[in-house]
Amino acid sequence: MSDLLEDDAPGNAPEFTVSEISGAVKRTIEGSFAHVRVRGEVGRLSRPRSGHVYLDLKDDRSVLASVIWKGVAARLATQPEEGMEVIATGRLTTFPGQSKYQLMIEDIRPAGMGALMAMLEKRRAALAAEGLFDEARKQALPFLPEVIGVVTSPSGAVIRDILHRLRDRFPRKVLIWPVAVQGEKCAPEVAAAIRGFNALPAGRLPRPDLIIVARGGGSLEDLWGFNEEAVVRAAAESAIPLISAVGHETDTTLIDFASDRRAPTPTAAAEMAVPVRLDLLNWVSDQGARLTRGAGQAVSLRRQRLGDLSRGLPRPEALVDGARQRLDFLGAGLDPALRALTQKRRMAFEAAAARLAPALERGVATRRVALGRAEAGLSPARLGAGVRQRRDWLDRLAARLLPDRLAERTQRDRQRFDELSARFERVAMQGVAQRRERLGALDRLRQTLGYTETLKRGYAVVRAGEAVVTTREAASGHARLEVEFSDGKLGVLAETGPARPKRGGGRDEPGQGSLF
Repeated sequence: MSDLLEDDAPGNAPEFTVSEISGAVKRTIEGSFAHVRVRGEVGRLSRPRSGHVYLDLKDDRSVLASVIWKGVAARLATQPEEGMEVIATGRLTTFPGQSKYQLMIEDIRPAGMGALMAMLEKRRAALAAEGLFDEARKQALPFLPEVIGVVTSPSGAVIRDILHRLRDRFPRKVLIWPVAVQGEKCAPEVAAAIRGFNALPAGRLPRPDLIIVARGGGSLEDLWGFNEEAVVRAAAESAIPLISAVGHETDTTLIDFASDRRAPTPTAAAEMAVPVRLDLLNWVSDQGARLTRGAGQAVSLRRQRLGDLSRGLPRPEALVDGARQRLDFLGAGLDPALRALTQKRRMAFEAAAARLAPALERGVATRRVALGRAEAGLSPARLGAGVRQRRDWLDRLAARLLPDRLAERTQRDRQRFDELSARFERVAMQGVAQRRERLGALDRLRQTLGYTETLKRGYAVVRAGEAVVTTREAASGHARLEVEFSDGKLGVLAETGPARPKRGGGRDEPGQGSLF
């Protein structure tokens, strides 16, 4: 009983409520760790709709719960990602509702270049797995864009270099979309600029044919805005071809992989965008000269080929000589043939007429005999009617076979024959006139091309007998030659030996004749 009373008796330790203990712990922790820097790996990161960021900082043995309030998260230059090694700056506090302590982060940065590069490589692999960097997605740059959109800072040296280079190579219209090229505003502004150029409607403000995203060189932290996922997705989704010119040649950002073409410098991007105008003019002039030379050579080859083919063709006169000769032969035989045919037809007609007259007379006599017999066996009235009928029929037949009708038909045939003969004569005379005119032209051509016309121009023909002599050696073997001029021929004596000096100082002696 005494032991029980001793246990129930109050001790000397003070008694606290839960809130008092929690407040004391909070004051102790916040007083001892008012401002700390913690290095660790980001784990279990979440971003609720409130805009706050909840994450764990951990190492190989412990885990520290941390929170970044919405206002602080919006100002961060580098957003934390799970697995990233960082250095967080803030203050420790407690959360009484769950009896836990946490770090309220005021600033967070990657723990050195290695952490940034590891995070960059991880992001690059994730975006590449989505196909944003595939070569099949990339578009060809326009050869000569009318309007070029430039996404860069309006106050830096980059835009001046681009404009100067474009002015030197090929002046084009340039639209500038001013953006921040580093800091927390860089990524959203660059992504909005790329999407803004793509969303421009066709109107007073022209839509660019090419976009250049440009920035000068800098550290990895300065260029980090061009590694953000929003910028990479905007570049990959751009329907307008895009050139990435961020940093110098050694700098690499994720927008370089998503763009259609990467330029090592902003100046190089301007060189990729447009060709050199003078080079184009020289190329056009060279192509024009080549075209002119090619056309001239083609015409020369065709002319040469036509000449070769024309030399292989026979003369037009030779092609028609055979036909002309056959025509002359047939034309010469046509008139006698027509006359003979006409005479033959006339004789056949007269023979037929001679055979027809006795037959007609015999037919008439036969009809008369038959009529007489019929009259003998018939009554006078009936006989008279039959005789009159038969006589009328006989008269009609006789009228059809009268010599006058035959003569009229013969006259028509003769008139037709005379007309055909006249037409043939006209055709024959025209053919003879044409051949006479052609013969006259050929004779004039013969006279023009003959050697007699050449003689009138001061030339001469030298003959030895009947043969024409054309060389001195051929003429030296003949004592007498004949020279034909345009107005006649002249006989001359040929000097066969070398000339000898005359006696008496070169004068012929009186009374001394020449053997030649």
